[in-house]
Amino acid sequence: MGIGGCIGLIGLGAILTFAVDLHVKGVNVALAGLIMIAVGIIGLAVYVSIFKRRRMQPPSPAAPVVDVEEHRY
Repeated sequence: MGIGGCIGLIGLGAILTFAVDLHVKGVNVALAGLIMIAVGIIGLAVYVSIFKRRRMQPPSPAAPVVDVEEHRY
């Protein structure tokens, strides 16, 4: 599920929770909307976390090692 799907799920859940006044026997529409909002937020957080990890740049290589002669006194 991409960013668009997550935002769509959040929007649809918000519509079901706050705008729909529908009574279906055996189904709590407001609770279903809240669950959809929660799933959308979790999906968005996971997607952003994975996307952020992919965009990380690898660390720069360490400074080159210079040959050092060791003198014992």
